Amino acid sequence: MTEDVASLQRRTVRVLAAGQVLGGIAFGATVSLGALLAADVSGQESLSGLATASVTLGAAFCAIPLARLAARRGRRVALTLGNLFALVGIVVVITAAAGRSFPLLIAGVILIGAGNAGNLQSRFAATDLAPAERRGRDLGVVVWATTVGGVVGPLLLTPGEALGRVIGMPPLTGAYAFSIVAQVAAFALYLVALRPDPLLVAQRLARSGEARRDHIVDTDRPIAARYAMFAVAGSHVVMASVMAMTPVHLAHLAPDHVTAVVGTTIAVHVFGMYGLSPLFGILADRAGRIATILLGQALLAASLVLAAVAPDSQWSVLVALFLLGAGWSAATVAGAALLTESSLTALRPRRQGMSDTIMTFSAAVGAVLAGVVLGLIGYGGLALVALVIVVAVTVLSPYARSGTSASASTAI
Repeated sequence: MTEDVASLQRRTVRVLAAGQVLGGIAFGATVSLGALLAADVSGQESLSGLATASVTLGAAFCAIPLARLAARRGRRVALTLGNLFALVGIVVVITAAAGRSFPLLIAGVILIGAGNAGNLQSRFAATDLAPAERRGRDLGVVVWATTVGGVVGPLLLTPGEALGRVIGMPPLTGAYAFSIVAQVAAFALYLVALRPDPLLVAQRLARSGEARRDHIVDTDRPIAARYAMFAVAGSHVVMASVMAMTPVHLAHLAPDHVTAVVGTTIAVHVFGMYGLSPLFGILADRAGRIATILLGQALLAASLVLAAVAPDSQWSVLVALFLLGAGWSAATVAGAALLTESSLTALRPRRQGMSDTIMTFSAAVGAVLAGVVLGLIGYGGLALVALVIVVAVTVLSPYARSGTSASASTAI
């Protein structure tokens, strides 16, 4: 039985990683176009930010419903439904661009965000049957696969626009042709290859007691689970808030070369976020989840201190953004692993959905407030404000070691 579970887990990780590449290509292209389309269709640049906000809201609103669906029907159903949401959203966005309808455009972007909620659940699906000694590594591999899509997706904008003109698509929507192909491929991959469903197998083994304890979580630590949610959400708020304001700050530092400077900085930041995730997964397995979360806070703190003391240096900001991405990666990979193994199998999807909802809502609020803080006390001041959250995550870490259990009917 253990060998069968191990084989299924290896295949599941491969399928999820491939799905993340495809989903990342689709999502990277669509998000890159969202703000441009919003400004073009509405005729007001001030409304362009609504596109990014709508993606976040779509993901936040659908995270818990998709998690509940996964608990009842399995990961395969939840992931394929997320792909369907994204496909419908892309079609709605293209229709809105053709008809110059801004409300319809926002509705489509929200659906694309709902599809991204499914993509986020892929990292948790990688842990359903993972043994304790590989849980962080398997999760990190799936997160790493996002790097490919996140880099390739935006690069498809120019060839997509050329293709769009050839096939008669509305302006600025050509890259969605690639997105549709990628989403259909991801849908087919999950539908065909994600069998048997890893979560359903985990639930069956948990009920029957057929698998070894290192594969199936059979204890519940709600305090540790809550800390994991807090650590993930806090790290995400810090990352999203500072990252969102960095292009604005760099535009003042290098007005003559803003696109090159911003592009390079964000690329280095994205590499820090995803490129190192397998290493942090291995570290979480060997050194422990809490130790890796604290390493993430140390990296975030180093990033924020550097941004605070040298905000006017492009090189300092570049290094700070790399450290910001790396700190986020360490904390979220280890935090997701901690949340999984602190939850009974029956409670796991609900808590994972709640974690994603808190994470995305918090980041949306943080990004809005970051703009206010930036205007009041500058980029260095924003970094120091964000440092308060890092301190809170660090100080509360002893609670994650709590061994207190709760019943499945009362635990949150």
